[in-house]
Amino acid sequence: MAKHNKLGAEGEKAAREYLQSRGYTIRDVNWRSGKLELDIIAQIGTVLVFIEVKTRRSDKYGFPEEAVTPAKIRRIVSAADAYIRMYDLLLDVRFDVMSLIQVSDGYEIEQIEDAFFPPLN
Repeated sequence: MAKHNKLGAEGEKAAREYLQSRGYTIRDVNWRSGKLELDIIAQIGTVLVFIEVKTRRSDKYGFPEEAVTPAKIRRIVSAADAYIRMYDLLLDVRFDVMSLIQVSDGYEIEQIEDAFFPPLN
C-alpha cells in the first residue's frame, strides 16, 4: 500500500474511533456505488451523517478540510442521495468533514459539523 493510502486508511480508522467514542453508530465505511464513494456514514439519534475524512501529515500546505472542493461536494451529495435511495431512509441528513493532522502520538482531530449544504443545482 502506498504511503499516502496507508495514512488515509489510518486516518479513517481514527475518525471512526473518535465518532464511536462520542456516541455515533457507524453504518458504513468506504461505501461505493459505481463511481460514487462515501468515507463514513454514521448515525447519531435520528440524524444520518455523511462524513468526508481528510488526513494530512502536517498543515504545512494548508488544512485538510481545504481539500473539500465544490466538485467534491457535488460528488458527496450525489453519493449520499444514492445511499438514501438505496436504503429508503427517512432521516435528517448532515454533511460533516473530519480534518486529521498527524501528530507524534496519533492525530489532531477536528469534526466540522454541517461543513456544507447540498448545492441547489
